[in-house]
Amino acid sequence: MSHKRIPKRKAAIAVGGVAALGAAALLLPNANASQDGDTNASSVTPRTLKSSGDVSDLASQLSKLLGDAFAGSYYDSDASQLVVNVVNVSGDKNNVIVAAQKAGAKVREVANSADKLESAAQTLKAQATIPGTSWAVDPRTNKVLVTADSTVTGSKWNQLESTVNALGANVATVKKSAGTFKTFLSGGDAIFAGGARCSAGFNVTAGDGSPAFLTAGHCGVAEEQWADAANGQPIATVDQAVFPGEGDFALVKYDDPNTQAPSDVNIGGGQNVQILQAADATVGTQVFRMGSTTGLNDGQIVGLDATVNYPEGTVTGLIQTNVCAEPGDSGGSLFTQDGSAIGLTSGGAGDCTVGGETFFQPVTTALQATGATLNGAGAGAGAGAGDQAGNGAGDQAGQEAGNGQDAGNGQDTGNGVGDNGAGNENGAGQEAGNGAADNGLNENQNNNQGVGDNQNNNQDQNNNQKQNQQSGQHN
Repeated sequence: MSHKRIPKRKAAIAVGGVAALGAAALLLPNANASQDGDTNASSVTPRTLKSSGDVSDLASQLSKLLGDAFAGSYYDSDASQLVVNVVNVSGDKNNVIVAAQKAGAKVREVANSADKLESAAQTLKAQATIPGTSWAVDPRTNKVLVTADSTVTGSKWNQLESTVNALGANVATVKKSAGTFKTFLSGGDAIFAGGARCSAGFNVTAGDGSPAFLTAGHCGVAEEQWADAANGQPIATVDQAVFPGEGDFALVKYDDPNTQAPSDVNIGGGQNVQILQAADATVGTQVFRMGSTTGLNDGQIVGLDATVNYPEGTVTGLIQTNVCAEPGDSGGSLFTQDGSAIGLTSGGAGDCTVGGETFFQPVTTALQATGATLNGAGAGAGAGAGDQAGNGAGDQAGQEAGNGQDAGNGQDTGNGVGDNGAGNENGAGQEAGNGAADNGLNENQNNNQGVGDNQNNNQDQNNNQKQNQQSGQHN
């Protein structure tokens, strides 16, 4: 599997006629791993699914349709199909398999039910809540994936291993991680508040109609007011924050109620990618992470409903991925090639040199909990993903990004809290452009001409920072 980091200020590669991040496979050719496991033969041909919205919609549909027989699902990226796990269907008296196949999925019979895996997770919570450990359901293996970082040694390791063994054969697996689980909050020159630096995830509209953005909850509880420049004046105030506990998310409202906060991610080179909808995570989906420290990195979703035991406390309900991240990336956006908002960077182990595990707060859960909605996009999982994916990640990225760039939230939002980035580093969107724009966004470059000084200022981060401050608009 390849997880490539896109260098800062990378020269754009013109690829005419290719759709935005949909062409990111040219840049990141091995981002999706093949799936293991045999599936039942069927006379019904499974649907070919290209958009993350379609995948999550079908997974949600099957979860309701199959009831107790549903044991999770994952995306087979090689075949572009959804694989659904089913249990207790001997003889298939209720036509469970036929129903799933007619819905468009590939069906696989497995041994562990969803309830059994959930029970295993509860046992781990009761008997092995050890700092430096995590567990998540992996539908590809039909097991609970347990991970222990480098601090879990001696009696702690023995306790964890014995708990996993007691769950029974083929229920859970445990592996060691070379790094240390931590939240990716950072101190340094590129600060937002006090000595902390984070990344903003996605602009939203709060329940009262005011402009706001989502970021990591551990950023929200660390500081109340956030600036969009090093040592700058605060431009946003935390309204809600959850960490630790049932999530890691914060809603931060812009202090200026007239702030323009479009639903897009600055991808650099004078271009943005519009976020069209929020979608639930599906194991096997290729995702892109944007952060103020490391920019664009890619990988896969590998586990759902993850529990992470950070030093500060336990956080539940997260998404586990093999995307790398580093301090300062906290709160940054996790999204798909078709413009679906998936998650907010929480924490993990490793870095972008050796790789590692990174956990994310699901966006759909954060929206529901805070009462916020994505700006100009449906808050529901997968809304409109299929119909809009083609031009959402590609043509709209260039054609509609102007709205954000005119306002200064485009070119270099690095020092802006609402800019999907932070500090003196490029913002989340900025770095996305350096990678994703190389794969086709240059076809839309002309659409972004006339965005004013920001187009030229893309060459100069400091100039952009000043323009962002003057405009009061953030990406």
